[in-house]
Amino acid sequence: MAIQWFPGHMTKARRQIEAKLKLIDVVIELLDARLPLSSRNPMIDDILRDKPRLILLNKADLADPEATRKWLAYFKAEGHLAHPADASTGTGVKEIPEQVKMLLKEKIDRQIARGMNPRAMRALIVGIPNVGKSTLINKMAGRHIAAVGDRPGVTKGQQWIKTGGNLELLDTPGILWPRFEDQEVGYRLAVTGAIKEEILNIEEIAFYAVKYLVKDYGSRFQERFGIEKLPEDLENPDEIVAVMEAVGRKRGCLISGGRVDLEKASRVLLHELRAGKLGRFTLETP
Repeated sequence: MAIQWFPGHMTKARRQIEAKLKLIDVVIELLDARLPLSSRNPMIDDILRDKPRLILLNKADLADPEATRKWLAYFKAEGHLAHPADASTGTGVKEIPEQVKMLLKEKIDRQIARGMNPRAMRALIVGIPNVGKSTLINKMAGRHIAAVGDRPGVTKGQQWIKTGGNLELLDTPGILWPRFEDQEVGYRLAVTGAIKEEILNIEEIAFYAVKYLVKDYGSRFQERFGIEKLPEDLENPDEIVAVMEAVGRKRGCLISGGRVDLEKASRVLLHELRAGKLGRFTLETP
């Protein structure tokens, strides 16, 4: 299954971002800490060019902490300032203004040296759908100001938001790229909910998740669903189906004749995974 999703409002969002760049001091790029590379839009580098950037590994409370440490070291080695956070709980959010100020220190110092009173710092928030941009903005603003949803594509326009400090934020719709050259990227994004399920084969996505979970978090997966035996050959589709049937029976996803409804079992599995009920996990490492 080839996974692609590039709604029209995303094309419009790119044009809007490019038009606003001259008003922007710094960019806050949100990545999903569970898949930092796959959730990093390669188009963003072309769009933002040389703007100072803070990379925020959001949803860090759901990610494998050891993997997150490796990703922070990776971005540091690449010359980027990176910071873990969780917009839902507020973890790491209060440090963001200081991180932005650090990136803009030379500019602020020049303004002060010229006798100018530095204006509010203006930050552009960018990221793929469902990475937590609106949740972060609401947390930083201290009020509900940006639309939030547990599905991609909620934010459709742009708006300036004051955070109450010396920082103003510009929200933008999430932007995916027109074509995933590596289909593994598409599958990882689908597992975490970055792509609308209506256009997906939900069973294929769940099967992909099972293969990864069994390989890297097998004992945890086995305990959660009470599975007696994990598959030995992850490339054997029959073994993966057997695991999904065990998940379905455990969660009561049955249809006539006592057969397992694999589609329902797939949705249950992905829901529990995304909600953190299988513990903290990361789908890729540097």
